[in-house]
Amino acid sequence: LVLMAGIMLGMQTVLYLSAFGVAAILLIYPKLHTAMKIAGSLYLLWLAKKLATAPYQELNEPQVSKAVTWYQGALLQFINPKAWLMGLGAVGSYSLSGDAYMLSVGVMSIVMVSVNLVAGLIWIGFGAFIGRFLRSRNAWFTFNIVMGLLTAACVPLIWLE
Repeated sequence: LVLMAGIMLGMQTVLYLSAFGVAAILLIYPKLHTAMKIAGSLYLLWLAKKLATAPYQELNEPQVSKAVTWYQGALLQFINPKAWLMGLGAVGSYSLSGDAYMLSVGVMSIVMVSVNLVAGLIWIGFGAFIGRFLRSRNAWFTFNIVMGLLTAACVPLIWLE
């Protein structure tokens, strides 16, 4: 939960940076936006390959020697291309111009916190639940291949305009 709170804080920071600066840079330098899409696509394809080809590991009770801190979760978002694509995409797609801009960014912020909270809790619950079914090699490999394919299937979404 601490990590999830940090991730949510990091996402809010990425959203605000997108709304109040980075988006303007991308408007001035559209090739940078294309480069981010390419980097994000390559990262997702790399991640998909790693997921689909991950070797089997026995799932035992996790032995965490040091708890992950909230600020590590927040800082993670700054190197997460999906976080930047989401922040920039939200600002580019849903912000209103003129006097309504600040209000639209505020609404996006509230929506993002709400969605991240619900999705994070579902992700935590699903992770604990699915671990019970990944005890066999076949279940492990099937799950990883499906997750790898679903991750790769996200790449075309980056290129939709």
